[in-house]
Amino acid sequence: MALLSKPNEKTESGFSPIPVIDISDPESKHALVKACEDFGFFKVINHGVSSELVSVLEHEAVEFFSLPASDKTQVAGYPFGYGNREIGRNGDVGWVEYLLMNANLDFGSHSFFPGLFNNPETFRNALLEYTTSVRKMTSHVLEMITDGLGIEPRNTLSKLVSDKNTDSIFRLNHYPPCPHHINTNTNTNGDNNVIGFGEHTDPQIISVLRSNNTSGLQINLADGSWISVPSDPSSFFFNVGDSLQVLTNGKFKSVKHRVLANSRKSRVSMIYFAGPSLTQRIAPLSCLTDNEDESLYKEFTWSEYKNYAYHSRLSDNRLQPFERKAVKISLNYS
Repeated sequence: MALLSKPNEKTESGFSPIPVIDISDPESKHALVKACEDFGFFKVINHGVSSELVSVLEHEAVEFFSLPASDKTQVAGYPFGYGNREIGRNGDVGWVEYLLMNANLDFGSHSFFPGLFNNPETFRNALLEYTTSVRKMTSHVLEMITDGLGIEPRNTLSKLVSDKNTDSIFRLNHYPPCPHHINTNTNTNGDNNVIGFGEHTDPQIISVLRSNNTSGLQINLADGSWISVPSDPSSFFFNVGDSLQVLTNGKFKSVKHRVLANSRKSRVSMIYFAGPSLTQRIAPLSCLTDNEDESLYKEFTWSEYKNYAYHSRLSDNRLQPFERKAVKISLNYS
């Protein structure tokens, strides 16, 4: 039976409204659609991804982030490679260090594997197996969503992220413990919590997150309030990206989210950003609109949107330039 929420999960202010979906149940397709409409975010259980595989990758990630800064900066780069504090090149900063990789490359081609890891082959194999498993799970979830929307064929969405030429990204984030008393140059929110990763939406189609047992992730609700996402290292969290919002003509909402630093414990997260090929054209699906006039967005290629996103700030509304302007019709009355 599909689950929309579990009563024993709490945020700091009470029970969590975040949908929990059993993706082993085909009837969960309707719960998935509702979660995408209401939250743009959901947690999946019974996902079939090996917990041992996840543990191996997390261990290797912790080993990497434990290296001296001088070693890690040897593989600094943009857009792929190691980064610390600086997020992108447009002025955003956070209490985070990360390793960003192209998920569709042969991981053996990454120059930082030899020399920086005690067991580079272990890390390489774990990355390959993990991204393969998560890609398969992502395709399954997208096909369930397509079923829930009543769209044929059922691979209408999944084919966009399963082709060998897709532009998907894999990111490892490490949020070190952050003291409560910090200098005034550190980015904070209105409650003086230190921002690990500032509020933003993801530009891709859908993102898949897994983290250790340290909380920090928050999502923004429709009423503008922020709620904390209870950590659960045994599950995966999905969030709707900008491109899926466009493909569904606004039916699904790209969720704004952020990470707050923890004062006592490190947080390690791994995110698979499922993107289409660079030449893929993104526009509202014709089966979800009666005619072109109902389309809320202009057509664009993923390459065009990605380029725009990379030149914007995290908190910018990146879809705004691609929205169709409302047409005002003047009526003459006799």
